[in-house]
Amino acid sequence: MTKPYYGKLDEEKVFKDPVHRYIHVRDELIWELIGTKEFQRLRRVRQLGTTFLTFHGAEHTRFNHSLGVYEITRRILEVFKGRPHWNEEERLLALSAALLHDLGHGPFSHSFEKVFHTDHEEWTREIILGDTEINRVLARVEPSFPKNVADVIEKTYSNKLVTSIISSQIDADRMDYLQRDAYYTGVSYGHFDMERILRVMRPMEDQVVIKQSGMHAVEDYIMSRYQMYWQVYFHPVTRSAEVILSQIFKRAKELYEQGYTFKQKPEHFYSFFSGNVSLADYLRLDESITMYYFQIWQEEEDRILRDLCVRFLNRRLFKYVEFNPNLQMNDWPRLRQLFLQADLNPDYYLVVDSSSDLPYDFYRPGEEEERLPIHLVMPNGKLRELSRESEVVEAISGKKRTDHKLYFPLDCLEDEREHKETKREIRKLLMK
Repeated sequence: MTKPYYGKLDEEKVFKDPVHRYIHVRDELIWELIGTKEFQRLRRVRQLGTTFLTFHGAEHTRFNHSLGVYEITRRILEVFKGRPHWNEEERLLALSAALLHDLGHGPFSHSFEKVFHTDHEEWTREIILGDTEINRVLARVEPSFPKNVADVIEKTYSNKLVTSIISSQIDADRMDYLQRDAYYTGVSYGHFDMERILRVMRPMEDQVVIKQSGMHAVEDYIMSRYQMYWQVYFHPVTRSAEVILSQIFKRAKELYEQGYTFKQKPEHFYSFFSGNVSLADYLRLDESITMYYFQIWQEEEDRILRDLCVRFLNRRLFKYVEFNPNLQMNDWPRLRQLFLQADLNPDYYLVVDSSSDLPYDFYRPGEEEERLPIHLVMPNGKLRELSRESEVVEAISGKKRTDHKLYFPLDCLEDEREHKETKREIRKLLMK
């Protein structure tokens, strides 16, 4: 039998972590993966995008979070060790997938993806399977190992149990980001008894299940997730910053397509503007580069790009009103016309933004995006879907909440040096 390429480190490495206290690394493979330039790039991509403009502490990165997901997965596998259904040979696979699951995120990822039609999950796969340091490290385990890691992250790996540790309705990814995001934003919503949940997790053939005695800890986790989405992730001020960010990317792309001459060539964005992005192009773009261009674009001749960048960098965000598409769409053509009369381009200064979340969904065969439910293992060994045992979870199961807001630059509308009557009519329509 050949000696495996990667073994244990001579001495355990630890990262001091404000959420998990310590992150423990004992495997040479994991230590080498952390040291790759593709993983180190995640230090330059914030975990929560524009949320730092709402909660000033939210400066943490995808690097922090990825280490956290690895650590929770490591602890789960300690619980699974020696139990039926768990194959210890897949331990390194699960740990690698946990560590690398967010590898493909770009700068301000969700706003960026909408404008440039990129998909961070596809780029994660590209990085793992492409000509990268990450790929070379993984391939030393065995030639098929990079593909297996990518398949786990993509949820196509044959052993669904491994996938469910990292991606399910109660997984290492969510358990880290809820606690980490709560810590860095300073809110109390995201806290739940993770130690209890880890102790009652059990491996089954195709998914992680929870001992029935741990049901209340899971209820607490689901309610934490619900609160974090509506109080933090969908915060209207954060959404305003995301709207402006998206409009900056959209305007820069439109100017490029029109043949506009930028004062300084946005070379890092050319391939994104043209939709022909190489792996090297993708990896060299991070938030420090993006913010540099926003600084430069404050001096551009184009009034819209210049104004949007000034707004984003100086937190002069759009205001918002609640928007009911069913009732208010009749006003939409008139609003757009008035904005044009007021010399405000409605494509950039009048934006409807929608958010929706499904806090917990039980399995309904045949529906799109079927989600594996959380199962409780009862004292008699049988499985019961969580919402059939928990009244708290049943109350929110399958209920999708959607929220619409209309964003606009109130400061421009209150400046009545020009288009006074038009702006008054706009305000009257918006505030009714």
